[in-house]
Order: sequence, then structure tokens, then C-alpha cells
Amino acid sequence: MPSNYTHGHHDAVLRSHRWRSARNSAAYLLPRLRSGLSLLDVGCGPGTITADFAAAVYPGAVIGVDSAPEVIAAASRDHRSPNLTFAVGSAAHLDFPDGTFDIVHAHQVLQHLVDPVAALVEMGRVCRPGGTVAVRDGDYAAMAWWPANDGLERWRDIYREVARRNGGEPDAGRHLVAWARAAGLADIVPSASAWCFATDDDRAWWAGTWAERTTSSALAERAVEFGIATRAELEACAAAWRAWADDPGASFLVVHAEVLATAPHAGPRP
Repeated sequence: MPSNYTHGHHDAVLRSHRWRSARNSAAYLLPRLRSGLSLLDVGCGPGTITADFAAAVYPGAVIGVDSAPEVIAAASRDHRSPNLTFAVGSAAHLDFPDGTFDIVHAHQVLQHLVDPVAALVEMGRVCRPGGTVAVRDGDYAAMAWWPANDGLERWRDIYREVARRNGGEPDAGRHLVAWARAAGLADIVPSASAWCFATDDDRAWWAGTWAERTTSSALAERAVEFGIATRAELEACAAAWRAWADDPGASFLVVHAEVLATAPHAGPRP
């Protein structure tokens, strides 16, 4: 991840990311996993998806890399397996030889990068010829919720503007196929899936993490620093999240696009 990662590493962000599993966040890739394959998880965060991959391909080697040393240290403490390793690393420059891994995966990473195509080229480089490059990213403009809520509309506008000021693309999902083609990947298989938060518990958890993130994370700091929102506006957005969660008929859909592609050959670093 770049140093201006929009979410930052506030506790509320990491609580949200620890909810992620291979089942709820990488189901499109699971049919390609089998015992003995090697896998690199780029931008692995707290490592919950990575640990699931390690169980699925055991005894194949799995490595998770992330640019935040404190997050990697926590992942190393929380997930222990003889075939699982975590290391500090950057999606822009993966410190592995050409063709090292059978599978190279990234979840919610490309949306934060200034040059996502270059990152895909690098992922393809460290993937063996004929191996799988797998990426999944959300699309903020495609998020949908009920009932209508002006505060959540304002939250989304703030988030998207901050993300773009940070050099990212918050609507990355719709770009994945084009980016994969531009990176020279082959045999592109696109798909889409969604998270749904509609039960009482799910609404409370989802809204609670976002209410806190909207006022206390790097997103809040950047929104104020860039002059995109005031502290009062951020507090109003957080209140809107809590009000939305209190409605028993409310629901929230997070739409993701996914791409499975083939690394055609190992090439030089871009």
C-alpha cells in the first residue's frame, strides 16, 4: 500500500478488515486452490484471508505482504502455520524472482494505487507462466443502500474525493478488466459479487465501524486537511450511519468486481 492509504490503520479499519475471509471475500478464487500450490497475497492487511489460503493450499507456501510494518507484525502474531509467512512489501515492487508463485492475489488493493496497471504487471511478473493472477476491488459509486439517506450520500462523496486526492480510484471495480488487459494478462475471467449487510447484527457492526472510521481514521484526517469536509460534517455523516443502522428495514450492498487472469510469461520489472 502507498503511504497515503486512504483508510489508514485505525483500530476500526483493522476490525473491519479482520472480518474478511476467503469465503466472503475470495470465493471466486477458491476453485483454483489445491494442496501444494504456492501463493502470494499482496496487500494482505491483518492476514485473515491469507491464513485461509494457507489452509487451502497446505503444505504449499503462502506469503502475505503489506507495506505497513505494524500490520504485518500483528498478522504474524495472530496467524501461525508452518506454510505461512508475512513480510513487509510493496505492490509496486515485489521482492521476489520472476515466476515464483502459482497464484498472486490482491483484495481491495488496486483502488488505492496511483498506477494499478504497473502493480498488475508486477503481480504477473512474480507469477509463474500459466499461473493465476486474482484481483477483487469494490466500486463505491455502485454501492447501494436503503432507505435513502443524505448523510450516507455525503459520506460517499467525501470518501471518493479523498481517495482521488490520494491518487487512488474508488470505483476501481469497473476498471479491473481494462487494467488487466493493459497489464498484458491473458485468459481474463471477470465476475462480480457483493457483501450484504441487512440483519440487525450486521447493520450495527458495519455502521459502527464506518461511523468510527468517518470521524477518527486517516480518512477523517485527510478530509479535513484537504478542505473536503469539516469536523462537523464528518460527525453528521457518522450520525447518519448510526441512524441508518437503527432502521430494521435497512440494507447495504457493497458491490465488487473480480478478475481471474493468466500470467502469460515472466518478464522484466516495469
